[in-house]
Amino acid sequence: MHLSPHFTLAELTKSQTAIRRGIRNVPNAGQINNLKRLAKGILEPLREHFGRPFSPSSGFRCQALNVAIGSKSTSQHTYGEAVDFELPGIPNRDVAEWIRDHLDFDQLILEFYNPEVASSGWVHVSLKEKDNRRQVLTINHNGVWAGLGEAI
Repeated sequence: MHLSPHFTLAELTKSQTAIRRGIRNVPNAGQINNLKRLAKGILEPLREHFGRPFSPSSGFRCQALNVAIGSKSTSQHTYGEAVDFELPGIPNRDVAEWIRDHLDFDQLILEFYNPEVASSGWVHVSLKEKDNRRQVLTINHNGVWAGLGEAI
């Protein structure tokens, strides 16, 4: 099932952890609608702007999968509202800055980015139907802070 022209439900529900542990990672209709919004509002604009095909590393996570990987129970991944990804050949900070400056989002996190290694880490972004906070954070082994790596 296509969620948007370039992204499928299979891509946004794939998980090696779910396969290994026999977890059925299947979203309901509401979660699928959220994944469609995410694909159309975040992933498609990224693909168009940067001109690169890519596949998200993590999208929807059922609660059992979320627990299995040690994520918070409140993760927006469990609602189909969040996605983690990298764009091949584009520094993750550049991707995060473009999202911050051009797209609507609820939360944007530059995770485990090292400015000395442009391809390090990944980008997490979430999008809700309404009341998006536009919260921008950086997370690494030193902690969590507002902004995109200003304290690295």
